[in-house]
Amino acid sequence: MSYGDRMSSTRSARSEERRAEILRATLEVIAERGYRGASLAAVAERVGLTQQGLLHHFPTKEALLVAVLEERDQWDAVPNSQWRLDLLGSLVEYNAMRPAIVQTFSALLGESVTEGHPARDFFTRRYVGVRESMVDVLRTEYGDRLPGGLTPERAAPLLVAVMDGLQYQWLLDPEAVDMPGAFRDFLELLGGGGQSTDASTGEGTDADTDTDTGTGTGPTGSR
Repeated sequence: MSYGDRMSSTRSARSEERRAEILRATLEVIAERGYRGASLAAVAERVGLTQQGLLHHFPTKEALLVAVLEERDQWDAVPNSQWRLDLLGSLVEYNAMRPAIVQTFSALLGESVTEGHPARDFFTRRYVGVRESMVDVLRTEYGDRLPGGLTPERAAPLLVAVMDGLQYQWLLDPEAVDMPGAFRDFLELLGGGGQSTDASTGEGTDADTDTDTGTGTGPTGSR
């Protein structure tokens, strides 16, 4: 390796170390001050940089926060083959212990639906991957049909929607919404524990009467 190559490699390593330091500092600031309090100036001060120096690594606050969320996903990552429904319940409980990072995720998610938002691509790609992972989880747990008749492909978006929707309700009113408990209730419904009973026969009834043929009225999510 030439001298120039070694110098370039050293600079790259230092830059990565600095980025990692900035991300750790951002998480600390978010935990202390919340989403709105996590200003570029506050993060720059924490790592001993000017705000202009911080912008060299992350050009906008949104870019910095997206990088933090990507880092969070790496920390939370579990190989698809190892995800189980009970682990999802544990993840919801864990999220209930870190409201600041959940607030950051939820705030950016809400903003990202607008055209041109810097976080839009991140969340679009993320949801594609999460839905695919949940299909695998549900298929491992229930096979090709859930007790209620839905396929894993049709149930996966519902599972993801409940996880993220509960976060919004919990953030707005944490005293009224037991996020982990409500998620456990939903898992019970998925498993058939909330199946309705016909009053005249005492037998369970399905909302989707033609599930045996796979011709239910809802949109399919099969790949």
